[in-house]
Amino acid sequence: MGTKSIESAIAGVEIITPVVHGDERGSFQETYRRSWFPLGREMVQGSRSEKVAGSLVGLHYHLHQADYWYVVNGIAFVLLYDLRRSSATYDTILTLEMGETNPVGVFIPPGVAHGFATLTDITLTYLVDSYYNPSDELGIAWNDPRFSGVWPLSNPVVSARDGSNPMLAEIESQNLPNGVLRSAG
Repeated sequence: MGTKSIESAIAGVEIITPVVHGDERGSFQETYRRSWFPLGREMVQGSRSEKVAGSLVGLHYHLHQADYWYVVNGIAFVLLYDLRRSSATYDTILTLEMGETNPVGVFIPPGVAHGFATLTDITLTYLVDSYYNPSDELGIAWNDPRFSGVWPLSNPVVSARDGSNPMLAEIESQNLPNGVLRSAG
């Protein structure tokens, strides 16, 4: 069973530190358990992303979907940003390194923007609590002035989608979260 740590820098974001069991054959760790997460969310889809060193993904956010990330191989620099206006941690940035140097998982509630820069080639697995819905796939420009000096890469490889995300000031209010975390069911 993992050791659960609640990260207080952003309300609702939880960092999971799995317990590693090892012997002469190698190691084992449980990376996900439903009981670790708030609001009774049931993860319904799992995905795997492989990115080369020097890539940047995001910033993405959802109004309804929660994510759970775990970096299986490599090292990623993760940036989370609280967009929920009614949250006690609204406008807070949280950064952490995930992967081989810090083998943790991170639960990202709806309304928290998320992205990562790859410091090495990586394999990221992620679980989501709702099926793909293009109308709930929103983004912020990774190079918005709000994030100036935060990213560890100066000239990252960015997808066309992420390169066309709007600046924070350009996002219409109906495309921003209202700050309420919905419970499942």
